Amino acid sequence: MRRGVRAWAYGDAVAVASPEASRRDRLAVRGTASQVVPLVRHALAEAGPSYRPLGDAALIQQVVEATPELELAGHFSWMGTEKLAPPRQETTSREGAGQEGTASWLAESAAPEVAELLAAANPDSYAVPGLPRVRRWAGVWDGSGALLAVAADAWSAPTVGLLAGVATAVPARGRGLGERVCRFVASALLAEHGRAALMVDDWNRAAVVVYERLGFARRRVAAAGLRT
Repeated sequence: MRRGVRAWAYGDAVAVASPEASRRDRLAVRGTASQVVPLVRHALAEAGPSYRPLGDAALIQQVVEATPELELAGHFSWMGTEKLAPPRQETTSREGAGQEGTASWLAESAAPEVAELLAAANPDSYAVPGLPRVRRWAGVWDGSGALLAVAADAWSAPTVGLLAGVATAVPARGRGLGERVCRFVASALLAEHGRAALMVDDWNRAAVVVYERLGFARRRVAAAGLRT
């Protein structure tokens, strides 16, 4: 396991504490609720109050209901795939039209442009240039040298690569550029890790549709935290 990661088991329940995973200390849990509840209490006592239980939405709801010191922090979706769906014909045609709009890895010197695009198009992005374990960025430039879309390889683990920091400039939306850069990064993650995954807010239906079109399957999850 990565340095700082800890794991506990109780019956069929498992809890894994990962520090600074996607900018938060997370306690991933699975198993039967009756066994997860005491395990979560034990893990939080050892790992510390900054850790947030994370798991299937129904399980976390049960854990919160049985643990007065916890409260629900939010619902979102975990999406993963081991194989990308074929690109749409219109996307293939656009990519074949020339170098403009081609996705590629960005040089570190592009960090200011990435940060500027995120600030304008996705200010709540967990992944931003310069954060630990935000490994690399891919992007799509236009013919004039403007950065139109980005996505990052961030917080990846040996057996799963994580796609994060997705953003498309507002004037460039509706042209398939977000899908293009996500396909590029996801392909690289699959080649390196064998599986690609991402987290997406449930309210962001447009993003969910893009990821499903790429071949990602959706799993609804939730997070909880200690009451303050």
